[in-house]
Amino acid sequence: MRKTLLYNICAGMLALSACSSGYSLVSAEGGRVPMTNVYDTDQDMKAWRILQSYQTRVDSIMKPVIGHAGHKLEAYRPESPLSNLLADILRASAEEKAGIKADVGVMNMGGIRSLLNQGDITIASVYEIAPFENALSVVTLKGSDLQDLFSQMASVHGEGISGARLIISKEGELLDAKVGGKAIEPEREYQVATIDYLAEGNDHLEAFKRATAKAEPEDATLRDLFIEYVKRCEAEGKMVDAKTEGRIVER
Repeated sequence: MRKTLLYNICAGMLALSACSSGYSLVSAEGGRVPMTNVYDTDQDMKAWRILQSYQTRVDSIMKPVIGHAGHKLEAYRPESPLSNLLADILRASAEEKAGIKADVGVMNMGGIRSLLNQGDITIASVYEIAPFENALSVVTLKGSDLQDLFSQMASVHGEGISGARLIISKEGELLDAKVGGKAIEPEREYQVATIDYLAEGNDHLEAFKRATAKAEPEDATLRDLFIEYVKRCEAEGKMVDAKTEGRIVER
């Protein structure tokens, strides 16, 4: 940005904070500013030199290749390769990190912020997909509450799921649900691996609030679990891959 623009912004902020004229803010608007080469014509070299040192350090952390994807993986409803993969990672991590064998894994589409391109996978790739500090949470739900959870997932036409199969209507109603190929037992307790954000009942998945127990191991963010998975695949000479396989069917 040009110095004059920065000065004007700072001056405006100071004016608003320093005076008490009786005026109050009634609305605010925002938008995106494309970062193009138009800003290179009048570059602030002092600012650029400051940022350059940080960029070098960030690139050294974010750009190393940690694995490879066999195909482009995207997230979409009702079922997608990337949402299946993340739900699988959460479900498998429940036993690895918390010593709990999860019956089901759940990941919301809203928490998946990018796609995974075919080819090189970098740390930056994972951060783009999972930018939030979401951590593994393993909750215990009665079968009747798990059924409600699946109904809530059906109402938004699907979320990422592992270990279960749902049949939903085009109107967003749950028509059938099975866990491990079996009908849900209303009084049985099921272990569900998800992220802490959802475990609190957010993103319309309020059935999680009725959990009878919850385990949240330390140092188990979704992002780190994903990175560990990619590195493990690379060490075993495998491509990171996933596919749709009828986990959620809309009729």
